Formats: sequence, C-alpha cells, structure tokens
Amino acid sequence: MNQEIETELEAYNFELPQENIAQFPADRRDNSRLLFIEGKSVPEHKRFSDLPSLLKSGDLIIRNDTKVIPARLIGKRSGGGKTEALLMHPAARSEDGDYTEEAGRVCWVCLAKPCNHLKAGKVVTFGDGSIEGRVEKMLGGGRVIFSFNIDQDNFMNTVDNIGELPLPPYIDREKDGITIDDKERYQTTFAREAGAVAAPTAGLHFTPEVDQELEKNGIRIATLTLHVGPGTFRPIIAEDIREHRMDGEYYEVTEDTAKLINETKANGGRVIAVGTTSTRTLETVTDDKGVTHAGNGWADLFIRPGYKFKVIDGLITNFHLPKSSLMVLVSALMGRERMLGVYKDAVKKGYRFYSYGDAMVLIPNP
Repeated sequence: MNQEIETELEAYNFELPQENIAQFPADRRDNSRLLFIEGKSVPEHKRFSDLPSLLKSGDLIIRNDTKVIPARLIGKRSGGGKTEALLMHPAARSEDGDYTEEAGRVCWVCLAKPCNHLKAGKVVTFGDGSIEGRVEKMLGGGRVIFSFNIDQDNFMNTVDNIGELPLPPYIDREKDGITIDDKERYQTTFAREAGAVAAPTAGLHFTPEVDQELEKNGIRIATLTLHVGPGTFRPIIAEDIREHRMDGEYYEVTEDTAKLINETKANGGRVIAVGTTSTRTLETVTDDKGVTHAGNGWADLFIRPGYKFKVIDGLITNFHLPKSSLMVLVSALMGRERMLGVYKDAVKKGYRFYSYGDAMVLIPNP
C-alpha cells in the first residue's frame, strides 16, 4: 500500500501527445468512447450509450447541475488599455467574506489581467459601454472585486449579451473563435444553476435517451451544484503534492439529494459520482460515519492517495491532464500505478482527452 502513496508530483506524469487532446466534441454526446474499469478486471471498451447496461439496479448517479455562464468580459480601462475580467462568483458569496453592495450595483470577484494597471477606484468599461466595473478591492493572485453599475436582476442578462464562453486553454479557438457548437456542447443537457466558468465535463456525455435507459434499468439520478471556478485549470506547482491547495468553489446540496444518497447506501446500492466536481462535493458534505448532509459552502478538498472515500462507490469522469489534481484524485480512487497503466493504454488506443474527450467509469474494489 505504501508504494501507492507517492507524494512527488512527477509520479503522476505520463506522456500525452497533442493529437490525443480533443478540440471538438464527438458527433453525438453519447457516442463518445467509454472505458469501463471495475476493480482489477480487464478494462472494457464501450460507448457512452452503453452506460445503463454497465451499472446496477439500485445504483444512484449524482450529477453537477451547474450552468456555464459567458464569464469572459473584455473591457477598456479609463485612461486607455485593455482589461480582461473572468467572472468567478458574486462577492456577497465570497470565501473572502461578505462584501456590502451599494444599492443598484452588483459586486463580483473576478480574475483580471493585466492586474498591474488596476487599483481601488479604477473604472473599466465592458461591452462597448454596456456596463462599467469599478475596482473595489484587490484580493491578490489576480483576483479583483468589481462593482458593476447595474443591479443583479439585469446583470446576468447583460453578461449573456456581452460575455464570451470561457473555453479551457487547451481548446484552440484563436483563429476561428467560439463556435455555435461550443455554445451548445460545452454545457450539459441538465444544466440549471448559472454560475460556473467551466463545464463539469463528465456530464457532457449524457442525453435524454441515456437518462431514460438508466431510469428504466432501476438506476436513479440526483443532482447537486458546484460552481466550477478557474482553479480547475490551475496546475499543481509544488513538487510535493501535499503542499498543494485547492481553490474554494461554492456548492449546494439539497435535503432531497442527501436523503436519496443515505437511502441508497442503507439499501446496499452504490453512489456513482459524475465528475470530480461531484466527487469533491459529496466527500465534503459526508461525515466520517458515512452520512451525507444537506448544506452549502465552499469545497476546497484535495483528494490524493491515502484518502479514505466516505460515500462514493464509483466515478464517471473524462481523461485528465498529466500531473493535475484530477489525475491525483483518480489515483486515490483506483491506485496510481493502475491509472498510469490505464492512461498509457488509452493514449495508445486513441482515446480523446480533456473536456471534449472520451469518458471512463471507475469502480474500485469493494
């Protein structure tokens, strides 16, 4: 067991050719490839449409229903110069503490660049004058609190009109820009709660047809919300992964979802998380006795080998970046050497990686 608990970042590295990084989604959501891995058995190569036949009656799937907003705003500073602001979350819901808003203005924590020209009181005009953002506070690390000269009711409508979809940096749209397909496909079919700056990508494969087959096979579906932030793209810099800290992301788990999870476990069913975002949220709201609780707050749990999972029995996820916190998480679930071998074979067999890539079902040994 000790051999599995590697703390050096390089131990989670693998070779990933550029051609394996998906730049566009599959022709159909549920036609992406699916690698099914249960315990130490030989991996099975399937399509995502096969998922209902791979799970068991009594299982419960938990998905993240966050909705990606067009969070990238391009503006001009007073006095000249371009500023880009990536909306992260409302400042009033900030992990840095509540921020008092003026009447008629809405405050958001943003990731701004360049930051060296910004200071408290500086004004940036976005969307050809549609809204103005005033710098209220510099938080460090590129984070800024902007107050916008518009109320909350009208803010999101304006953002929908002037904002750009914040595709991950490894999807190249420099030449042609965001496509119509991106606007549809970089969003799950069950997205409900607006607030994410990145999609919970394991959920991108689900279709109404797959949902119907799951329910027909006695597999229930429930949701939680975790608003995925830009930290999902932040690489691990520390050579010792124990020094890495996750950015906090806002979550909400309802009483109904918590009740379903606890009933499923009590009845001997399995809880299958869709994506690392759902996994981190579920493990955050479940106590050491395995009881899941409703609530909301900030999830910053970093799951690495040696972690004892409290609630999930399986994970549906995409293929991840080498040396990423997500690669570390799946190593904690399945074993590092096992996952490195799986990834090496997946690369060889032409599986597509990252947001628009293929999927895996990971079921560890009981």
